[in-house]
Amino acid sequence: MKYTTLPNTEIKVSKICLGTMTFGQQNTEAEGHEQMDYALEKGVNFFDTAEMYSVPAREETYGSTEKIIGTWFKKTGRREEVVLASKIAGPNPNFTYMRDKNDFSPASIKYALDNSLQRLQTDYLDLYQLHWPERKTNFFGQRGFTVQEDAWEDNIHAVLDTLGDLIKEGKIKHIGLSNETPWGIMRFLEESKYNHLPRVKTVQNPYSLLNRLFENGSAEICMRENVGLLAYSPMAFGVLSGKFLSGENHPNSRLNLFPQMARYNSAQCAEATRLYQEIAHENGLTLTELSLAFIEQQSFLTSTIIGASTMEQLKENINTIKVTLSEDLLQAINAVQALIPDPAP
Repeated sequence: MKYTTLPNTEIKVSKICLGTMTFGQQNTEAEGHEQMDYALEKGVNFFDTAEMYSVPAREETYGSTEKIIGTWFKKTGRREEVVLASKIAGPNPNFTYMRDKNDFSPASIKYALDNSLQRLQTDYLDLYQLHWPERKTNFFGQRGFTVQEDAWEDNIHAVLDTLGDLIKEGKIKHIGLSNETPWGIMRFLEESKYNHLPRVKTVQNPYSLLNRLFENGSAEICMRENVGLLAYSPMAFGVLSGKFLSGENHPNSRLNLFPQMARYNSAQCAEATRLYQEIAHENGLTLTELSLAFIEQQSFLTSTIIGASTMEQLKENINTIKVTLSEDLLQAINAVQALIPDPAP
């Protein structure tokens, strides 16, 4: 395994992070425990979850992933070996079952965190993230910013102040953002800089061969401001394994189980995937190896969040940490990106 640190901290994290959103729907408790056992055995010491998991979010499975992680901590006693990250859900009219208001008010943040800690059977989180912005902006498959009616009033100072209180209480160590735009990242950094408030250490955004939009603005911020990317959906819901190119159905895949999450199933995504697979095979690699190794070599990356529904997938994903892409290979990848730029928003 390869390691780095959470930016501006001394916390060592593996450059592969175990994503857990399948625990509770696609994976049983026993399967989730098996994945955590194996990941830690292979040097993956960084686990990421969220209060709304498992995915897709439903009232019946709300908090199920955190509960599975919690029972694993209780069974194994290995909490101190894991750098643990979770998230508070932002506004969504379908998530009223989580709490009265899905906002980032002091009451909501404290309530959400206390419930996450209870489910996780731990006293603290190493990283607590805002899952998506309160304001209306472009995220979750929306490519560009569209001006909308938005009642949001800038409360970022208050959010950081509340998170600072929770850091002082010892319930969280560090904070991060997720599904955030360049403006949002800089706005949080500005508020912490000028008002001596906690500084965000990471941003968890989608990043893959089919979606490199993070490079357009956010990557420079991460480099110059020392904020680390936690790249999610690096395999584009399994599309970048190449398994859909054969025309087989794969009924248990995320794309088939959750058709509402359709950002990676366009004709452009299929064509780009085919071209990337050709590059991989010509160089003796699997498409999975090419896809994950590309992300793992980015200088603005802190960790790649991998999620797997089978142990076979998990083992292959973790093993990609051994792969290094040559400059020629990177140029070939960039040629496809130039031909079909960011087919998935």
